[in-house]
Amino acid sequence: MLKRRATAVWKGSGAKGSGELDSTSGALKGVPYGAGTRFENEDGRAGTNPEELIAGAHAGCFAMALAFQLGGAGHEPDALNAEATVFLEKHDAGWSISKVALKVEGDVPGISETRFKEIAEKAKAGCPVSQALDVEITLEASLKG
Repeated sequence: MLKRRATAVWKGSGAKGSGELDSTSGALKGVPYGAGTRFENEDGRAGTNPEELIAGAHAGCFAMALAFQLGGAGHEPDALNAEATVFLEKHDAGWSISKVALKVEGDVPGISETRFKEIAEKAKAGCPVSQALDVEITLEASLKG
């Protein structure tokens, strides 16, 4: 079993507080996030937000899964440009991710568009992040002290 880890440190209230994200690899190192970067600032210049990170993880996972699926079918891609858009909606009970839209443009010599779409659908279903968006989530919670 492989494990990947990231940490979040949050200081202050939900609305006025702020946090920083770090990851073991160093890809995230003191990356700021807060309510403003999540609900008000869509250009991302003030920091990131959980939905943007999910979108990046999903786009990357899907592109890699598609490359593996294409290669396994004898169609090595020259390039795959994948995009994931995470939709966050407000409801009476709070916020929820309502859907993720994946978009991909492939440069794959010798494949028909129909076959490319078939393989892309298979990659979407097999992508671990696609699968994780609808799974049980466990939690360990404790107070300092």
